[in-house]
Formats: sequence, structure tokens, C-alpha cells
Amino acid sequence: MIPLLRPAASSRRRFLAGASGALVLSALLPARLARAEAQGPAEGAGALAPKPGTRVAAFLEIHPDGTIRLLSPFVEGGQGIATGMAQIVGEELDVPPSRFVVECAPPGPDYAVVNGIRMTGGSFSTRSSYETMRRLGATARDLMIRAAAAKLKVQDGELTTRDGVVMHAASNRSLSYGDLAADALKLKPNESVPLRDPATFRYIRQPVPRLDVRDKSTGRAVYAIDQKVEGMLYAAVQHAPRLGTEPKGLANEAEVRAMPGVHSVHRLPGAVAVAANSWWRARKAVEALKVEWTAPKASGLDTVAADFSSEIMLAALKASADPGQVAEEKGDVAAAFAKATKVVEADYEAPYLAHAQLEPPSAIARFDGDGTLDVWLPNQMPEVFQTVSAKVAGLQPAQVRIHSPMLGGFFGRHFFYDASNPFPQAILLAKATGRPVKVLWSREEEFARDAVRPLSFSRFRAALDPAGQPTALEVRTVGEGPIGRYFSMMMQTPVDPSAVEGIVEKPYAVPNRRMTFTKVAHPVNIAFWRSVGHSMNDAFYESFLDEVAQAGGQDPFALRMALLQGNVRHRTLLSTVAEMSGGWQRGPYRGEGGMRARGLAMASPFGSETATIAEVSVEGGEARVHNLWIAFDPGSIVNPAIVKAQVESAAALGLSSVLFEQIVYRDGVRQSQNYDTYPVLRREHMPKVHVSIVESGAPMGGVGEPGLPGVPPAVLNAIAALTGQRVRALPVANTKLSSV
Repeated sequence: MIPLLRPAASSRRRFLAGASGALVLSALLPARLARAEAQGPAEGAGALAPKPGTRVAAFLEIHPDGTIRLLSPFVEGGQGIATGMAQIVGEELDVPPSRFVVECAPPGPDYAVVNGIRMTGGSFSTRSSYETMRRLGATARDLMIRAAAAKLKVQDGELTTRDGVVMHAASNRSLSYGDLAADALKLKPNESVPLRDPATFRYIRQPVPRLDVRDKSTGRAVYAIDQKVEGMLYAAVQHAPRLGTEPKGLANEAEVRAMPGVHSVHRLPGAVAVAANSWWRARKAVEALKVEWTAPKASGLDTVAADFSSEIMLAALKASADPGQVAEEKGDVAAAFAKATKVVEADYEAPYLAHAQLEPPSAIARFDGDGTLDVWLPNQMPEVFQTVSAKVAGLQPAQVRIHSPMLGGFFGRHFFYDASNPFPQAILLAKATGRPVKVLWSREEEFARDAVRPLSFSRFRAALDPAGQPTALEVRTVGEGPIGRYFSMMMQTPVDPSAVEGIVEKPYAVPNRRMTFTKVAHPVNIAFWRSVGHSMNDAFYESFLDEVAQAGGQDPFALRMALLQGNVRHRTLLSTVAEMSGGWQRGPYRGEGGMRARGLAMASPFGSETATIAEVSVEGGEARVHNLWIAFDPGSIVNPAIVKAQVESAAALGLSSVLFEQIVYRDGVRQSQNYDTYPVLRREHMPKVHVSIVESGAPMGGVGEPGLPGVPPAVLNAIAALTGQRVRALPVANTKLSSV
């Protein structure tokens, strides 16, 4: 469980000591109202977090040699946040983003810029910090100007800046920011400085090249898997076959200890480990261990029992008689159904999913001579990992230094999921051996212990009038979401928002609506997964809306337009995506190589809006997607190239999930052990993705996840249009499609 305690005060002595001669600034947050307006509506964990304080420290160093170092509150994991932060700060500081070195800041309460907590997730990084980072850059520029005015003996208003230089045009004199850093350090920052007119922006809203491209393309990028510290041992683990069982005995411990390079053999919670002088030797040794494990419970859902399976879990969700809690209600649903000309009903379900990121998880732990602890680990919430590390080590949080490398795969994998994280094992092994220890999970161990997207189930009913228009919609969702499990102490309602998002608060004007949520807990470790509840719920809702259209004799595009009367933002997106695709046509129609059809879907994830059209054919009983057209409205943007790349990557993951991905449990054990048994989207299945960015001027929304939720339902709707088969149980690969 994620312990959402107030972040511990973290000593920055080490950082400040290395910044001697540098200008270190803190950004002052604007008033709470202005901040809320800049961030837009919070979702997910951001919506549940306490309001942030009145000050957020974002540290900026301007060194005498002119180099600039920005300590970002966010972890770079391929989403381009380092480049975005450099663009925002550089815009106001008047320094090209290419001159920035951006690193992840150490733990500390000053970096809690996401509604009072610090995390990289929820597509919330840029929108939560946009105003703060602009103010940081503006404050720094103001200090440079004031320091230059004193040095040149002129008035502040006589000075201008350009590319890190303060200029006095009247005397043709100039001073670089590096020359001014020492003097500027002595000045008190102004609490309120004017920000640039967006009409004068040079970097924001431009496709600035990413700062990390060169290092990643030349092999210089350092991920957690690459990191080493002097004198460290390597450790590999063998987890219990079932979550919750423990090592009981080792039949050949002495034999394994005698293997080449082996340092020691250890028992850990739910696992055994071998430490050695290389990871390969550690892995071979731990795989040679003959372990007797404690027996699991025979049956039941309070733990991973011996007979636990995906089928049993799904049956439990379907069989639940608990009426649950109302998640959304409007109008008189019962009366609308009583008067309905036609009633449409359908059940939808989605499987457990793995994160399946390219880099297997690893962590290094080192106890230092002064009693402190250093931990190097991929993470999305440094303060939480600092707190948990301290608890595991028996230290105070201030005695733990967390090092946050860039992530070799994101997707919500790197929050704290208890038995699904290797860093507690590294800490325990470092304490036991008296040496720094690096734990690296094999791909098989990662697939065995990764926390998974929850299996889910929703039951839909709609009432139609004589004209075929929906007059009422009722949805019952049963299951559990990650916010309810990990952030329950901060929830203001018994309804888990991560379990119902994508079903509630849809933009369609259905006059009578009732959505309920019934919690049925999973015995397995569940997790956030890219776009969280939206990843399956939008597929359910938008697919069912097409079923409603068909039952009422309506075209899916026309029905959506009718339900969005007066909604300029969403109708604009629908019109845009139709134009992108050459005009809406559902099909079937003859295309290159055979018959094709198109499906349509909308989604409103993380403060952004999307409209998606998928073009599909069927070959050998399998769906092939040829084109995805996505109209994307995040309100406003920082870097259009990064936005486009994020939408494209999210679309690929959404397509992979709807077509292929599933984690299956049988006899309490996951059946997927590697990519050969957990198929993901392959190159030959990747369609052309066409993205159009529509800036409506609404509050800035998220970017990293919103491109995903519209893809699965668009594909499902296209399949139904082409074959007449409505796939309601994901993934599509489980259904043999009829050829057309």
C-alpha cells in the first residue's frame, strides 16, 4: 500500500554544497485560485490530494560558466517532461532550452506541485506545474536584470535580455547570466514578476527537439539497469509461485553456495535470493535453488488461493448482488425505462493486463558509514519511496537519499506496489551482506510479480424512445480500482474514481442516467496502467453507444452529434476527425485488399478530449487495423512534436491492449512468463496514425495518456460494422472473427 504521509523534510545539503557559486532560486506559487485555473480539473490521484501550500521550490542553478541546471519535480520516462520543463522555464528566463541540463530533483516537500503531493503520473506533470515553472523562469530573469542594473549603474527598465545575456542598448554593454550569478544570488527574489505575453513566445508551442534524444540514440543514457556503485554485489531472486506464500525450506543451499561467484543465499518475504559477483551467476544460482514453499489457502478470494483463476474472479464480479454506491445520477431512470419503446442490454469485461515495459525493474541499495542509506531505483513518487525505504531499513526518512534515474518504460509501473517492487529486497540484502547490492529481476520474475491492471466488468442498459433516441442509461460497474486500494484514506466518497472514469461524466446529453459502483476486491496486486480506468471503461461505454445507435436505427456519428447539441468543443472534434479521414463512412466498403469498415469513439480523459476513427479489415479471422485518425484537444500545448509523439505511442498501446494483451490466472499462478506468452503489438500490426491537435483554449489537459482510451472502442466498433460481431470480452484475439 502506498503510504501517503506528508513528505518528510529532506536535507538538500548535498545538493547545495555542490552548487557553490550558483544561483539557486525558488519559484513562488500564484494564489490558489490562479493555480487551479492554470492546472484545470484534476483527475485520478491529483483530484484526491490535499491542496498544495503556497510555495513550491523548483531549484534552478545558473553557474558562472553560463551552464544552467534545472532540478525538475518530475521523472523523465520517455514522455518528454525534461524538454517541456526546459521550454517553459527557458521561455521566461530567455534562454534556449538546448542550454539546459534537466535532472530529477531529490525528495522534499518543496516539489509537491501536483495538488500538494509529488508524482509523475496522471498526465498531470505539465498542466500542474506550467504556471509555477513560468514564474520560476521569470523570477530568475528579473534577478539577472536587477544584478546587471547595479553592476552597470543603470535603471532596470533600460535593460533587455536575449539568450542568457542582459543588454544595455544605449551604451552597447552586456553581461551574461553566468557573469551575474554571484551578484544575483545576494538579491531577494520578487514575489510577483510579470510573465511574458504569449504572443511573444519563442519556445512554448514550438516543436523544440528533445534534450534526451542524442544520449538515447548513442547509448549514453543511463537507466536503472545500467547503474553501478563501487563494491556492489548482484542479486537475483526467485519468487514464490503464488503471491502470499513464503519459502519454507531449501533442499540444496550448500550446493548453491558453492557455485562460482556466489556470495550468499537469502530468504526474503515471498522470495529467495542469491547474491554473487555478477548478475548472471546470481541468476543461475537462484534458479538452481530447490525451494519448498508454504501452502496457499485452498480456496476463496481474500488471498491468492490454490484454485484462484481469472474465470473465478470474473464470475465473482458478475455474481455480486451488492447494489453498490451511486457514482452518477440524473433524472428519473426508472420512469424512462418504464416508458421505453425498446431496451438495450449488454455486459462488457476486460482482463488483467501487465505493464510489460522494456526495462525489467531493478534497484541498488547502499548503507553508508554515517548511518544513511542511498537507494537508486525507478520510481514515480520519490517521497513515497523515501518513506518506505526508511521503514524497511529502520531509519528516518531524512536519512535516506533517493536517486531517480530516467525510466525505461512508464505506464504506471513505477509506483509502490509492495511485493511488486524490488527495492525492499535490495535494502534487506544490503543490510544482510554489509555490501551495496543491486537487485535485478529477470523478465520471468517481472511477469510473475508485476502489479496488474484490474480485471473489470460492467453491465449496461439503455432505454430508447420511438425515434430511436436514448432516453436513459444505466451502468453497473463491479470490481476495484487502484485509487481505492492505494489512496482510500484520501477519498471523499466510497466510489473509486479510477474504477468508473470513462463511464461517468460523459459529454452526451442523455437526460436520465444512473451509474453505480460495487467494490469487489481482487486478491492480486493491482496497479495503475496507462489511462487507468479509461483504458477499458471508454471501450465499454463507446461500444455500447454504438449498440444503442444500431438498435435505434441511427448512424453512430449522427447519434453522437445529436447528443452533443450545443457542445462546441466535442462537435468540433467529431467534425475534425471526420474531415481527417476523408469524410465519415461506416461501411463496410471495398478498400485496398478487401472489405473494410470504420468505427468511431470519443473519450474525455485527464482534462483532454479526443475523437478517434479506426479503419479495420479481417484477415484469417483476425482484425487488422490500417488507419487511426485521432483529433486531440488538450486545451493548450507546450511542444506539439512531443504531443503528437505521445498520442501516437498511446494509440499503439491502446491497440495492443484491445487486440492481444491479457494476463490469465490459473490455479493461483499467472500463465504468462515472457513476451512469448504475453503477446504485444508487433510491427506488422501497427497502423498509420494520423494526429490533429486542436487547441480549444480550455484549461490545459494531460497529454501522455489521453490518446489511448478512444482507440479500443473505435476498433471494436469498426469490427462490429464489418462483421456484425460485437466483441464485448477483451481482447479481440479471443474471438474468431468472420471473414467478409
